Amino acid sequence: VQLVESGGGLVRPGGSLRLSCAASGVTVAANCMGWLRQIPGKERDGVATIDSDGNVEYADSVKGRFTISQDTAKNTLYLQMNSLKPEDTAMYYCAASPVLVNFPLGEYHYWGQGTQVTVS
Repeated sequence: VQLVESGGGLVRPGGSLRLSCAASGVTVAANCMGWLRQIPGKERDGVATIDSDGNVEYADSVKGRFTISQDTAKNTLYLQMNSLKPEDTAMYYCAASPVLVNFPLGEYHYWGQGTQVTVS
């Protein structure tokens, strides 16, 4: 299984970014997929998740600003991030689980290497 994130970078407050997670060895639409983020010295926090039925959940801090989606043809997961704030600065990880994850604290089976998002 390989999850490869891309799309991170430096953006001004109020700006937007779209993160992508290209998956191989796992079918995005058949798994519980999630985006999590972590800043140094802190626990990894769930940002958004989408299950195999298409149900989505978001952390309260990103509701109304972030949107999780997937492209089944490309087997890719996305996170559209709008109205970015400095507190959104973190390393963002894509994750997958063949079983339902209890968002936001549940554990995923597979992880990507992360992509850095800096809002400044």
